[in-house]
Amino acid sequence: MKTSTSTPRPLDLIDLDTVLSESEKAVRDAVNQVCRRSVLPYVADWFERGELPAVRELAKEFGAMGLLGMHLDGYGCAGMSAVDYGLACLELEAADSGIRSLVSVQGSLAMFAIWRWGTEEHKQEWLPRMAAGEAIGCFGLTEPDHGSDPSNMRTRARRVGSDWVLDGAKMWITNGSIADVAVVWANAGAENGGIRGFVVPTDTPGFAAVDIKHKMSLRASVTSELTFDDVRLPAAAVFPDVRGLKGPLSCLNEARFGIVWGAMGAARSAFDAAVTYATQRHQFGRPIAGFQLTQAKLAQMNAELSNGMLLALHLGRLKDRCGLRPDQVSIGKLNNVTKALEICRTARTILGANGISLEFPVMRHANNLESVLTYEGTVEMHTLVVGQALTGQSAFR
Repeated sequence: MKTSTSTPRPLDLIDLDTVLSESEKAVRDAVNQVCRRSVLPYVADWFERGELPAVRELAKEFGAMGLLGMHLDGYGCAGMSAVDYGLACLELEAADSGIRSLVSVQGSLAMFAIWRWGTEEHKQEWLPRMAAGEAIGCFGLTEPDHGSDPSNMRTRARRVGSDWVLDGAKMWITNGSIADVAVVWANAGAENGGIRGFVVPTDTPGFAAVDIKHKMSLRASVTSELTFDDVRLPAAAVFPDVRGLKGPLSCLNEARFGIVWGAMGAARSAFDAAVTYATQRHQFGRPIAGFQLTQAKLAQMNAELSNGMLLALHLGRLKDRCGLRPDQVSIGKLNNVTKALEICRTARTILGANGISLEFPVMRHANNLESVLTYEGTVEMHTLVVGQALTGQSAFR
């Protein structure tokens, strides 16, 4: 029987590093370094101001690293593994959920939609520039009145001669007002295949994007409302080979996979802050880390962080080997986001009043995770996806 002689490390008590390859650790470390250099010194200020002023510069820096669409092949994309992409999302969200959203929406929603469903012309026109960070994309699915039920979307596409004309609105769209291209899903009517996807250059007449203000979450992120007023597009703008919800849901599953990892990055950051604070904060003549109640909190937080990381890694290995079913992605998002939020809330109690200060990352992560909890599938929707997989019975209606 072998016994490990390694020294315990609070951020990796189960020695997860030992099952990562050297190239995987190199990807993780490279993203960690760029976040330390270009995000962490500024993100608390961005969050407080409710701005992401360096978004174009960040996109180009991430593009130069190969982070944008990194799990896609060809067209300037890096063609890396699902685990590589997951580790990148982990480090990006350890910096801030808004930064991970920038990369996730670019690569897993807008770029993946074009890569998977677009024509060769779409791919050649947009993917190389998007991979380099020279063009930014957004993904228009959610509407002001329809989030969890996109089948009833009100945005319409109609045929006018050989052209398409879009009318409607999309809400809570990351990157919306800074995007050069929008992937937009609209109801074209039963006679035209139902829900269809369109590649919409944002300089098209009738397209408008307005930033959403007064957010208390994802403040270091560009979030917009999109409107379409007689937006006329050529016939070639439509995705030719996908109809119905299969198109947008395939993209969402790609992005949700990144969230499975990213949420653990936010949790790790909050846990790290709690451990450091507990060893430095003295009460009653000793560090609060020496009290049983504090140690109980830290032990439970670490257990949930370790479990979430193991789940993310398993799903990543599975995705690389044979792909993932939607219910497997739902299990990952449901578990890891809820547990990450619990970790952040518990970390806040260890920091006491300091836990609400932007001098520490804890409340910023907790606030951000409140958005991550409900975007790209609410807790309720993912619970029902898992429930249907378990019972064979649909309970959505």
